[in-house]
Amino acid sequence: MTTLADPITRTRRPAATNLIQKVALCLAVLLAGAAILAPLIAPFDPLDQSLIARLRPPLGFDRYSPGHFAGTDELGRDVFSRGLYGLRLTLALAFCGAVIGLAIGGLLGLVAGLRPGWAEDGIMALVDMQIAIPFTLVALLVLALLGSSLTVLIFVLGIAGWEQYARIVRAEVRRLASQPFIEAARAAGGDTAYIARRHLLPNIVSPLVVQFTLALSNIVILESTLSFLGLGVQPPTPSLGSMVGLGRDYMPTAPWIVLIPAGLIVLLTFTVQILGDWLRDRADVRLRDR
Repeated sequence: MTTLADPITRTRRPAATNLIQKVALCLAVLLAGAAILAPLIAPFDPLDQSLIARLRPPLGFDRYSPGHFAGTDELGRDVFSRGLYGLRLTLALAFCGAVIGLAIGGLLGLVAGLRPGWAEDGIMALVDMQIAIPFTLVALLVLALLGSSLTVLIFVLGIAGWEQYARIVRAEVRRLASQPFIEAARAAGGDTAYIARRHLLPNIVSPLVVQFTLALSNIVILESTLSFLGLGVQPPTPSLGSMVGLGRDYMPTAPWIVLIPAGLIVLLTFTVQILGDWLRDRADVRLRDR
């Protein structure tokens, strides 16, 4: 019985996992395609207002306005079109912020791992400072002082979470530095830049991919929070967070204004998290053949 049960157990778990990954991959393609092709898919301009058609419900309800199958908001703007453009902007801001955080944190973590001493101590002190202070408060302070332009917002999102990259890269570099293949590369005359590029960076791709996906979903939530509070993307430019913030006063009478962008936020974060696990398994040679 034991020899028959083990193969069944080993085949059922990957099948369920693969199904979730396939669903997440389909959602990722759908969301990315909708964001990229928003100007072609959106039936209306997201800024067009029509007070005659304000607060019209989605398709299937009374007072439905033809063409606005996801309903309209308090100014008569098409919720579906604004959701597509909001998804486009939110995803672009989150990706830019995650890339900036990866570049800053990865570089500082690499320096900390390769240069023990005052450089490492200074970098890790900055890491501890960022971890100790709730970043949402820092973001609110920066945006309140410097304004809510897209440039400032991208900068704020870019420095959100860089310390996690720095900690991961430093720990991995310190672990790999004592490995025989690193010592062999040093003995062969490889300098620090060559060893980092050739031997260290390829071996820390897997944890960085996982952290990138976590950071991407966290930045989506952070951007949505800032826009919800009125310090992120400013009206009338649509983002998912600002749509939720503007529609919260109409929840009792027009819940679709909030439910559609909130649903897109949930789908986006869920998809990124699942795909992050899949990419980790594909990038890690030790996990790929299991």
